[in-house]
Amino acid sequence: MSSGPGATAASRVDITPEAAALVAQLVEQHGPVMFHQSGGCCDGSSPMCFPDGDFITSEADVLLGEVAGAPFWMSASQYEYWRHTHLTVDVVKGRGAGFSLEAPEGVRFLIRSRLLTDAEVALAEPGRGSS
Repeated sequence: MSSGPGATAASRVDITPEAAALVAQLVEQHGPVMFHQSGGCCDGSSPMCFPDGDFITSEADVLLGEVAGAPFWMSASQYEYWRHTHLTVDVVKGRGAGFSLEAPEGVRFLIRSRLLTDAEVALAEPGRGSS
C-alpha cells in the first residue's frame, strides 16, 4: 500500500459472510441498520445493531466504515483504545445483553480484531461527525 497520491484509505472494519447474511435478514425485517460500539458496560465489547438513525451519533463518535451496507460507528473514547486494530464483525450462537436487533434470533454479533500493519495505519483515518 502507498500513502502517496491516489492511495485509498485502508479498511478499518469488515464483516464475515455469516454476519453479512444476518445483516441482510435484519434489513429485510427492520429496514436499513447501523452498528455502534461504545465500550461501555453490558456487552460493551460487542457491536450493537440498531435501525439506522435510532442511535444518535455525534462528534463523540467515529465512523469506521461500512459493513454489509451498514455504517459502523464507535465512541471516540473507545476508538482511542482500538485505533491500531482492524475489526471484523462476526456472529455466534447465544444471546448477548443489550438491545441489539439480532438478540431475538438467538445469535449475537461480536468483534474479532487484529493489529493494523504499518502501511494500513498510514492510510486509515476514520471520519467523525453526526448522522
